[in-house]
Amino acid sequence: MMSQVAKNIYRYRKEKGFTQEKLAHSLGITHQAISKWENEQAMPDITLLPEISKILEVSIDKLLGYVSHDKQITIYEKAYATQDYYWGFQPHSDCYKVLEYIPPIRKMKLLDIGCGEGRNAVFFARNGYDVTAFDISDAGIEKTKRLADHVGVEVNVFKADLLDFRLNTHFDIFFSSGVLHYVNPEYRKELFQNYKDYTNPDGMHFFNVFVQKPFIPPPPENEPNAHDWKSGELLSHYHDWLIEDSSEDIIDCDSSGVPHKHAMNRVMARKV
Repeated sequence: MMSQVAKNIYRYRKEKGFTQEKLAHSLGITHQAISKWENEQAMPDITLLPEISKILEVSIDKLLGYVSHDKQITIYEKAYATQDYYWGFQPHSDCYKVLEYIPPIRKMKLLDIGCGEGRNAVFFARNGYDVTAFDISDAGIEKTKRLADHVGVEVNVFKADLLDFRLNTHFDIFFSSGVLHYVNPEYRKELFQNYKDYTNPDGMHFFNVFVQKPFIPPPPENEPNAHDWKSGELLSHYHDWLIEDSSEDIIDCDSSGVPHKHAMNRVMARKV
């Protein structure tokens, strides 16, 4: 718990634009105390939690890491809360690259980050991977379970916010499509290092991100929690890995009911 509280105090302090000195002044304590909290040398006194929560504008549960968020973080929660599958049942085209580069010739543990309604996670499970998946959407998680049950495969799916969730177990394959734009640039290095640290030798990451281009209009979806990526930024996180493939494409999309385009970077990298 100490580690999670330390990360959360640091994260929410930075999001508010507070220095350690400013937060300490607001709490009537020394900035050395804040430093000890954030360096996991001490825990805040329980009597300070309500005031810390008030100043940082987060709930105590969120501060302690017990819940993922206080407000809607994705625009798709309502879209998923229907009988229809918003993204359909066909897997993303990048899923076939996983089969090509690291086929399940032995037991392979795969993590689907931001699984949505489960179309990719279920595809991987059908093809013999040991699949774990998570998403922030309650409706998405329930539909992932429903789809897995219908197909007759097992997917270990749970609710988590990728901004807060960190690994403590290893995987062979990491997969994420259209999700990593929710990660603030300030936290990308730490998040990717966690994923890399918990990748088994010869394991691979299959990630894509939307990148902004001046010749492509902004997408019609209102994504208040999205953050821009730049061309080549995703690749820079894998300077010490073998790059199996990297590309940038312009893709057509009508997810909002309004036809539009995205520029997308893809990286497929292997830990050697």
